[in-house]
Formats: sequence, C-alpha cells, structure tokens
Amino acid sequence: MKLLFDQNLSPKLVDSFNDSRHLQDLGMDSTDDLNIWKFAKKEGFTIVTKDSDFNNLVSYFGFPPKVIWLRRGNCSTKVISELLNKNFQTIKNFISDHDNGILSIS
Repeated sequence: MKLLFDQNLSPKLVDSFNDSRHLQDLGMDSTDDLNIWKFAKKEGFTIVTKDSDFNNLVSYFGFPPKVIWLRRGNCSTKVISELLNKNFQTIKNFISDHDNGILSIS
C-alpha cells in the first residue's frame, strides 16, 4: 500500500505501512500541493492528509491520485496510527475502488 503522508502528519507513520513515504523524507516538505499531487500521481501514491486542499484537487482534476482525508483535530501520532490500522481494510478497498477518489475517515 503506497501511502504518501502529508506534512501535517508525523513522519513516524511510514513505519507502519509498507511502501509508504512522508513528504519530509522525500525533501518535499516545502513543495506546493499541486506538485505533490503530480508526484503522487506519477509514482502511484495515495495521499494521506488532515487538510482539505488535496480534496479540492480531486474535485478539480479527478483521480488518481486518491486522497485519504483524516478528519481529526489535534491528536497524537499514536491516535492517527490506530485510526489508520483500524480502517486498514477500508483503506485497502478504497485504493482498489475505481469509483471514488476521496476517503474521509474520522
């Protein structure tokens, strides 16, 4: 599962998901959303974020890449990791689904 974690999430999250990366690890922590979008599309990543900016790009450009929007306020990395693990099968199904570009998890 190739997840690309946005800057607003901890780089530690990549440890729990094979083939995943964080923008910071790629030297893209200052890159604008559109170029991150293009990178994710080219490299086959699903973007994981806590903000709505990438959802707007899905609405404008369609998908891929797909976006997992974590609808949680301030919370620990542990809470986010548990949320992602709890929804692992849902995320897996979403990535293989050809009809939806945004998965909202709260």
